[in-house]
Amino acid sequence: MLLAIDVGNTETVMGLFGEPGYVEAPTGFARAQGERGLAYHWRLSTSSERTPDEHAMIITQLLDLEGLDLRGTVSGLAISSSVPGVTTQLRRMASRWFANLPMTVLAPGTKSGMPILYDNPREVGADRIANSVGAFDLFGGPTIVVDLGTATTFDAISATGEYLGGAISPGVAISLEALYTHAAALRSVELTEPRSVIGRSTVESIQSGVLYGFAAQVDGLTERFVEVLGPSTVVATGGLATLIAPHTKYVDHVEPWLTLHGLRIVHERNHVGDES
Repeated sequence: MLLAIDVGNTETVMGLFGEPGYVEAPTGFARAQGERGLAYHWRLSTSSERTPDEHAMIITQLLDLEGLDLRGTVSGLAISSSVPGVTTQLRRMASRWFANLPMTVLAPGTKSGMPILYDNPREVGADRIANSVGAFDLFGGPTIVVDLGTATTFDAISATGEYLGGAISPGVAISLEALYTHAAALRSVELTEPRSVIGRSTVESIQSGVLYGFAAQVDGLTERFVEVLGPSTVVATGGLATLIAPHTKYVDHVEPWLTLHGLRIVHERNHVGDES
């Protein structure tokens, strides 16, 4: 089974993809019969302090919780990372514990199968490429991917599957941290839907501003993208997608594991027939 790892600035998402023919997977992917499905998935905090052996230990423990053995289960490894230090440690982990397995680290120069029309393609984050590859595979184009993570990113894919570029803005966590740091009277709150868009307490006012404010940002930028792309499928992903997307007008699909799906496709494009 392919072990896919996506390292974000705040969270790391990992998943195991079943062998060909695996269909009963607990995801929302619109898979064709016979396509490999996501069998298991986990979401962890990202730490740049972990050693290669600690990464291997965590993976081993997660597999053990599912009744799986590391060496008997993992047949390939695919990694995307926004944290260079963690990327290095994962490479070292792979060289020790997965040395004989096909591995893909999505980075500049990796064959993705998607033309990157950025002025400097090396500037595009690995997670944005994986998201775009996964979204185009699932929904075709034109497609807009909204990733609601540490940063909020918008990526545009053309009708013919080209990565056109996008937009980046501070995400929910960054914005809240700035709010609490610079406004001494405000405190941290749980991000849930308030009773009304017009908050009747400080907590509800913050919840309204974050929830509906970021939903409005998604809709506003989506409208501007559509003016350029034409009618498009809008896909939301990232740790906060399930919270924000239901309050938008234009998000058509929520795919929490979209990055992993794109990683699987990129890996297979680079290692056709390598896995047993």
